[in-house]
Order: sequence, then structure tokens, then C-alpha cells
Amino acid sequence: MGWLEDFFGRLSGTEQPVRTTPVTGVPLPPTTDDLLAAVDAVEARVAAAVPTVIAARVHRVAAVVHEMAPRLDRLGAGSQQAHTVVATATSYLPEAVNNYARLPREFANTRPVNGAKPALYVLCDQLDLLTHVLGQISDAVSRQDAVALVAHGVFLQEKFGQSGLALPELPTPPQPGAEPGPGPGTGALEPPEPTP
Repeated sequence: MGWLEDFFGRLSGTEQPVRTTPVTGVPLPPTTDDLLAAVDAVEARVAAAVPTVIAARVHRVAAVVHEMAPRLDRLGAGSQQAHTVVATATSYLPEAVNNYARLPREFANTRPVNGAKPALYVLCDQLDLLTHVLGQISDAVSRQDAVALVAHGVFLQEKFGQSGLALPELPTPPQPGAEPGPGPGTGALEPPEPTP
């Protein structure tokens, strides 16, 4: 049982013990499956319980987390960007949605809570910000992958472009309607001498 399950257990009132490393007692980092389960749980929770504008935004955040979770290793250990993806899935997204969900619908959707904005629009802004930040991280990882692809192409060109592996030039086949030229060998063929 992972710390993520414990986190959601606390949210739902069914707490479970936190999974820790045997030697240090420190909680293990979430796995890709943990991250995907976290955003899927939020998506399932909001599916029929919130207005469509919220559900669509939660879906966009979840889609980027689904894309990024298997690629987090490319960001490096201790990366701020990797931390942002993990925190979005396990903390930022669920907390934003839970704060909104605790409000009565009429109050959340109509009463101003931040200047002139009701909670509905405040949550929309937060979800848009998460989508924007995750999109930037995804673009950065994709650019790294694209740079690696280009660098590999340069390596292959240097390795094999001018090597002895090049095939010898083959003779050009005769064009249709052209007279055949001398064949390979010593020269043109002569007709055989008649025998007496």
C-alpha cells in the first residue's frame, strides 16, 4: 500500500498504513501507477459531481499527467519539473477539487469569493494554470527527446555516411530503344565464323 493510497484513504476516511522503506522508514516515492491512479481518482470523483467546465479542465490535467508520468525519468532525479508533475497528481489537483467540492453548489457557482469571481471561476483559473505549467514541462521533455534524435542522426551520418560500407556504383541499365553497347569483358562481340 503506497503513501498515495494513504493520502486518498485520509480523504475518504479509510486510512491505511503508509508504505515505507524497511531500513529508514521513509515513505517511498510514488510510482507511475500511483500517479495515474491519483489523477484517475480525481477524474472519477468529478465526472458527475461538478459542472462540465470543471470536469473538462480536470480531464486536461489528467491527460498531461498520463503523458508525463512514464517520462519522469528523463527529467532527472530531484528535478523541480518532476516534482511539479508528482505534486500536481498527488496534491495540487486533488486539493483544488476537494476545496471546491466542499462548497454548496449555489454558493460555489454564483457568490464572489475572490474579488468578483465565484469559486467556480477561481477553480477554473487554477486548473488552467496547472494545465499550462504541465504543458511547458511536457514540451521541455519532448524537446530533449527531439535533440537526442537529431544528435543520434548526426552520429549515424558521421559513422556511416562516408564509410567503406557504401555500395559500389552499379552500371546504368540501357534505355528502351537504345542500341546495346559493348558488354562487359574485352570488347564488342563478333559474329561467329562459319564452319566449312
